[in-house]
Amino acid sequence: MRRTRLTALCLTSLAAVAALLTVPAAAPEAQAFPAGSKQQVLNYLRAIQGSNIVSGQHNKEPASNPGQYTQQVKDVTGQYPGLWGGDLMFNAADVANRQRVIDQARTEWRNGSLVALTWHVCPPTTGSSCAFEGGVKSKISDTQFSQVVTDGTALNTAWKRRLDEAVPYLQQLKSAGVPVLFRPLHEMNESWNWWGNRPGANGSRKLYQITRDYLVGKGLDNLIWVWNVQDNPAGGWADYYPGDAYVDVASLDVWYKNHPSSADYNQLRTIAGGKPIALAEMGKVPTASLLNSQPNWSYFMIWSEQLRGSNTNAEIQSAYFLPRVLNQGEVRLG
Repeated sequence: MRRTRLTALCLTSLAAVAALLTVPAAAPEAQAFPAGSKQQVLNYLRAIQGSNIVSGQHNKEPASNPGQYTQQVKDVTGQYPGLWGGDLMFNAADVANRQRVIDQARTEWRNGSLVALTWHVCPPTTGSSCAFEGGVKSKISDTQFSQVVTDGTALNTAWKRRLDEAVPYLQQLKSAGVPVLFRPLHEMNESWNWWGNRPGANGSRKLYQITRDYLVGKGLDNLIWVWNVQDNPAGGWADYYPGDAYVDVASLDVWYKNHPSSADYNQLRTIAGGKPIALAEMGKVPTASLLNSQPNWSYFMIWSEQLRGSNTNAEIQSAYFLPRVLNQGEVRLG
């Protein structure tokens, strides 16, 4: 009897020790954003108009390090931006690393940041990769552009094959439930890029329409279509607008001045007609006075190296802690 009781006690003690020594299994990684939809993000951007703005940081090349500038925001402010920006890019090394950009986009979404992608795309007159100078930053002839926007021509087909190169990557984000603020053919009122400075029905906006129609036809219903112009003094932005059926968000890049003027703000609001408006590229971080006087901007995006190149740490910190600015963890899609 005593031996049996002693054996039971020993077994109980060993079990208790084993329990104490057992390391609990790691909890699964929390997802700040579960799989979401385009409409969720659009509803959110509409809802915060007039009261809040999402902070954003672009990350340009190299594609092998697609979170480097976002990390700089964290280093300076202790906060991650509420919006991560990336690029499908153009040079051979970065094109080969597009998967890294897509992986980063998924990570940012899981962590609770919205996702934006632009594409400094090579012209359909060249190969899949190119240099910036003479490639993305180049001219094609009027005849060539006309062929690009004319269905069935060789250059129109070449443009669609160029879009095909992005489809598998964008499809991965759709499959992961990641809506993307997609900004193709940006700054279309500017002449530095091959697609721009062609106002009118058969100009730059026609190429945008073709691009949206083609990618929507590929089933990419996770793309939020962001139309974009730059704040150049020529104005006339409406001449580039592809139409309400083609635009989800109207956006402005601010490079001719530090911050958008009230005239810039009002011109874009008029064109957008109630759609969300955004500051898709800026060098200088916004100030309280800017956001109080222009309250309908839904997000801002600081351009890569301009974060520290054009702003002091104190200015960056001040912007990120403005009451109306929403950082990672403060964006609530519901």
